[in-house]
Amino acid sequence: MSDTHPDDEFHPPTSDDPYWTETCWFTFAVPERRLSGQLYPFFRTNQKVCAAAAYVWDETGDQPWNVRYAKNFWHLPIPEQPLSDITLANGIHYRCRSPQQSYELTYHDPDGDDLHIELTYEAVARPNYLGESHLDQPGRYRGTIVLDGEEIAVDAYGFRDRSWGPRPQFGEGYGSSGYNYATAGPDHGFHTITMDFGQGYQSIHGYYMRDGVWAKVAAATRTVVERDACGFPTRVEVSGTDETGRSFEAEGRCLNHIALHLNPNLFTVNSLTEWKLDGVDCFGEDHDNWSAPGARRFFRAHQAARTT
Repeated sequence: MSDTHPDDEFHPPTSDDPYWTETCWFTFAVPERRLSGQLYPFFRTNQKVCAAAAYVWDETGDQPWNVRYAKNFWHLPIPEQPLSDITLANGIHYRCRSPQQSYELTYHDPDGDDLHIELTYEAVARPNYLGESHLDQPGRYRGTIVLDGEEIAVDAYGFRDRSWGPRPQFGEGYGSSGYNYATAGPDHGFHTITMDFGQGYQSIHGYYMRDGVWAKVAAATRTVVERDACGFPTRVEVSGTDETGRSFEAEGRCLNHIALHLNPNLFTVNSLTEWKLDGVDCFGEDHDNWSAPGARRFFRAHQAARTT
């Protein structure tokens, strides 16, 4: 392994806040099977414990109890290992092969043979930083997973993100936000994080790349065009401009859903999404993010409105 980038490693906490948190999320897909997967460790460094989750889902289930695979272990000890080459007690192993570029990911179900993951991730664009404590990056995943005894090949674009800093689990927290990306090829894609402060989902962060030119998003909106009976998005649209003045349009159709609390105050509906980006067919994801109280209010109201 070559020397790592500082953001491939754990960051020293800047305070003794017990809610100082680091995350290291990788998400992948097998689009032709409407199959999605993600690995999500959640480190509480000052508490010396972490959560470690592995999820795989398709259109046949949308809750942790009925998807293809879902396990999230809490209060695991953080091992005395660098984040760039770490093995967690639940079976997740990460190894950085090239700084901010290439990673090896494995997972072996600690309770049986239900899931095994052996993948490599190769970045197709630079990391995009939100401030100094969050980054997002598209990449290509290759390898295999073994799910319920079936070996499935993986060779498709996906994503990763990292964050570090205080992350409390009380109050409104995230409010309502969206997280979207699509990658049509190594030189064509977009990503945006949008927040709804009462005037619709407006971008606070993102990038757009086209014809090999990468630029930050200057402005963008996310619109949930249609939701199903549960309130989960089924069609979404994202439109925006980047800092060079180029515009982009993306129309998305959600192919699956998983609804879960990634942490106590982040409820999310994650969906493999088939996008038409600037007229080009490709894949990515839509995330419908809520604080715990925000989710409760919104989804109860949505379902009540359908019964009146």
